[in-house]
Amino acid sequence: NGIELLKETLKICPDMPVVVMTAYADAKLAVEALKSGARDFLIKPFVPEQLVEVIARYQKQEHSAGGVKSNTTAEIIAADPATLAVMARCERVGKTDTTALLTGESGVGKDVFARRIHDLSKRAGKPYIALNCAAIPETLLESTLFGHEKGAFTGATKAQPGKFEVANGGTLFLDEIGEMPLELQAKLLRVLQDHVVERLGSRESVSCDVRIVAATNQDLQARVAEGKFREDLYFRLAVFPIRIPSLKERPQDILPLAEAFLRRYGQTMGRTGAQLSPATKEALQIYQWPGNVRELENAIQRALLLCDDELIEPEHVELDLPETSKTGTKVAYIQQLSSTSVAASPAETSGDITSLEREHILKVLAQVGGNRKQAVTILGISERALRYKLKAYREAGFEFD
Repeated sequence: NGIELLKETLKICPDMPVVVMTAYADAKLAVEALKSGARDFLIKPFVPEQLVEVIARYQKQEHSAGGVKSNTTAEIIAADPATLAVMARCERVGKTDTTALLTGESGVGKDVFARRIHDLSKRAGKPYIALNCAAIPETLLESTLFGHEKGAFTGATKAQPGKFEVANGGTLFLDEIGEMPLELQAKLLRVLQDHVVERLGSRESVSCDVRIVAATNQDLQARVAEGKFREDLYFRLAVFPIRIPSLKERPQDILPLAEAFLRRYGQTMGRTGAQLSPATKEALQIYQWPGNVRELENAIQRALLLCDDELIEPEHVELDLPETSKTGTKVAYIQQLSSTSVAASPAETSGDITSLEREHILKVLAQVGGNRKQAVTILGISERALRYKLKAYREAGFEFD
């Protein structure tokens, strides 16, 4: 099926952007596709302009067998002082050929800042090649980096240049550098020192002029102490370290990022009029975002799939919001965010919470065509709890399929 094809494709071409297109407005499928590595999601029917917009967005990056070439400045949403400080460091190092090491939690956008450094450099018109060291099997990583000659190993039916050769004159971004095997680290160090590479199966050296930007979500100094990362390579990479703060450390970026994602995916899904309600904006700011910018991006996509109206409410975003002490339910917390300044009585509040929960459950059930297994996955409740609630709704006179 499509998800299996997606996973197998990304094993072969991990840097290639994949857009999933389906005829079913299935929130579970969309979430699964995004978790499996899809960059975007299109629901049929859609107008041709939507498809063109998606293609144009990723075509700018020119992901191909030769890598990523970028001649446009990377877009970074920077409203928080912490992000502005990172931008200043990127601009300072971008004007030089100095090796930079980006650190920070998974999902903070290290790849975006790496591309920014390239775009600010004198190499901006040359190739920008991105390689995720953790996404490529260890047996293939060496040939991917340094290339190979025909017959160098089983399956090498033709000569292939490595990423260093393809990036010649430009920038090579090595993401998740902490996952690189020790023996390969030694070879990488020699390339950085001598500026030459040797393809697997060849004794000839090829000169390469490449600027390195590396990134990791690990503590490389701790890995050095554990004997899992070479100390000499660490010092060679960490000439100019830049720490990217987590999203909760730059709260002023949350709403501008959310709005940017809403505009981007609103165009893709034909929902250009969608807006975040005041309660949703408050919920986004309160949430801790353990998955950082990537999680926020996925949350906005999910909200557009779940929301039938133009106004996106907190229940559409489906975040793990704090529970209230009175009811122990996230629905009550959503109601607190959505409430007006006029205080309601306990009975009124209880009734509103029940109505909001019922509307949300029945809406999700309708979206998945009555499939209860899909509904409980989206709702985050057990099948037994769903059966109990549906029975209560029927007894109260509510009709549904």
